[in-house]
Amino acid sequence: MLIRSVEKFLRQHEMAATKFGRLAAHDPRFVLDLRMGREPRDRTEQRIRGFMAGFEAARDVATTRETAHVG
Repeated sequence: MLIRSVEKFLRQHEMAATKFGRLAAHDPRFVLDLRMGREPRDRTEQRIRGFMAGFEAARDVATTRETAHVG
């Protein structure tokens, strides 16, 4: 289920649900709607999962760069 992945993402990144909605779906109510039972279309779900994966990848790259410059 998408909502489980989103909730985990929000906890890991300490991100507000409305911020996630604005960034990932251009809809600040997106997560609230998911919590209320909204079932997004397949294409929307793919876009949201892609956003989360891209966010993780960008964070990993930034962390790697910071670690490399510390030494």
